[in-house]
Amino acid sequence: MTDSPLPRIPLDPKEQPILDKLQSIRTELELLKRDRSTYVKSQDVLKLYEQVIEQVMILNEIRVKKPLEQNKVDYMLDDCFQLISLAYLTVGKNHEPPAVYSYISTIKRLLDHLKEATFYSQKDLEAVDKNLQDCLRYVERGRDQYSPHLLTLLDARIKVCEEILAELKLNLSELTPELIPHWEKLVSILRSLCGCNTRSKFPHDEVKEYSEELTKVQEELKEYSIHAYETTGTTEEKLAEMVGKMQFANAHPEPAPAAKTLIGTLLRRNLLWVTLIKQKQGRIAPSFQDTYDKLLSIRNKLEKLTLTQAWSLRETDLWDYQRQLDRIDEARVDGNFIDPVGRPSEIYEQRTLLYLLRKSYALIYQLLLTSEPVSEALLPIYNQLTTLRKCLLEVQKLGGVSSPRELYPYSMKLNSIDNMRVDGKFMVGDEIPDGQGRVTQLLEECFELAYDLRNDAEDNSSVEVTPSGEKPEPLAT
Repeated sequence: MTDSPLPRIPLDPKEQPILDKLQSIRTELELLKRDRSTYVKSQDVLKLYEQVIEQVMILNEIRVKKPLEQNKVDYMLDDCFQLISLAYLTVGKNHEPPAVYSYISTIKRLLDHLKEATFYSQKDLEAVDKNLQDCLRYVERGRDQYSPHLLTLLDARIKVCEEILAELKLNLSELTPELIPHWEKLVSILRSLCGCNTRSKFPHDEVKEYSEELTKVQEELKEYSIHAYETTGTTEEKLAEMVGKMQFANAHPEPAPAAKTLIGTLLRRNLLWVTLIKQKQGRIAPSFQDTYDKLLSIRNKLEKLTLTQAWSLRETDLWDYQRQLDRIDEARVDGNFIDPVGRPSEIYEQRTLLYLLRKSYALIYQLLLTSEPVSEALLPIYNQLTTLRKCLLEVQKLGGVSSPRELYPYSMKLNSIDNMRVDGKFMVGDEIPDGQGRVTQLLEECFELAYDLRNDAEDNSSVEVTPSGEKPEPLAT
C-alpha cells in the first residue's frame, strides 16, 4: 500500500472515527482497482462515493470553528477522492464532477512545477487553460446532481489553479510576437537536453546538435541586442546562482520581466546546462542513485502506457504512480532533493531529478486527458471499432477498393459487433455500461465508411464495363 505523506499534526479525537472509516473506504477502493477478474462497476463506485461524502459532511460539522485545519484525515480524504475520481474515468464517467478531481490535482502539480522551473511555453499555458475551462464546465453541469461539499472543494481548487496560471501568463506577457518563436525554441531545446541526460547511453551526437542550435539562436538574438545573462564562477555555480535568483523572484513576485532579460536568462541557462551535461554525461552521484532509478522506472512505465493505453490501461492504476511521485515530491526540503544523511543535492542531480519528476506528472496528465469516456467493460468493443475505423479510413485514403468483395472482412466484423447489441444496447451481463453513445456513434461511422467504399467500388465497376460517353456495341446476330 502506498500511503500518502502524513502531516505531524495532532488529530482531534472526534475525527478518529472519520479517519478509520475513510481508511476502510480507501482499502475497498484499492481492492476494487486491483481485482482484474471483473470490470469496475458504476454502482460500486457510486456507493463508495456516497460513503466518502457522508464522512465529509460529518467532518465539516466538527470543523465549523477551524475550517482551515489540515491533518491525517485530509490526506486520507484526498486519497479517497483521488481513487474515486480515477474510478469514474474507468467506468466512463469522464465528464462528471468526481472525475474532475484527478484532472485538477494533476494540473495543480504541473502548474507548481512550471512556476518552480521558471521556463515554459505559451502552448503549455494555453493547453492548461483550455482544460481548466473544460473542468469548470463539467462542474457547472453537475451542480444539480452532486453534493455541494464536493463542488465547493472543486471550485476552490480550480480557483487556485487559475491564480497560478494568471501569474505564469504575466511572466510571459512582455514577449513580443517576433521574440516568441525564439523563446519557444529555447524552451524546447532545454527540455530536450534534459531528456538526453536521462538516456541509458549518453547521446553525444544529439547533444552536439542541440549545442549548435543554441549557437544559431544566440546569433539570431544579437539582432535584438539580446545576450546571455552573465554570472561568475564554475559552470555548476553559475547555474546554481541563476536558479537561485529565479526561485527568489518566484517567492517575491514583481511586475513581468522585460523580454530581453527573460530570453537572455533562458539562453544563458541553456548554454550552462549543455556544458554541464557534457561534463557529467549522465553520471548521477551515488547518494541520489536510488531516487534517480525510481523516477526513471516510473517515467519509463508511464511512457509505455501512453503507447498501449487503449489496450492495457485501467485508469485507477495511475493512482499508484501518482502516490509514488507525490511521496518523492513532498519529501523535498525547500525544493531540494535530500540524500539519506540529509544533504541537499548538487545542481546537476537536482535538475535531472526534477526533469524526471515533472515528465512523469506530465505523462499522467496526458493519460488522463486521452482517457476515452467509455466504460472499461466496453473497451474491447470500442478498441476493435477504433481499429476498424482506422483501417477503413486508410483504405479510403489509398483510393478505395476495386471490388465490393474486398470489403467482406470489414462487413462481417461490423455485423458481428452490431449483433452483440440487445435492444440497441451493448450489455455486459445484466448491466448497461457507460459509453453506449460513443460506441454506437463509432459503429455507425464504420458502417457509413464501409457503405461509401462499397458504392464507390460499384460505380467504378460500372464505369469499367461501360466507358463514359460510349454506347455498348450491339450483339451479333
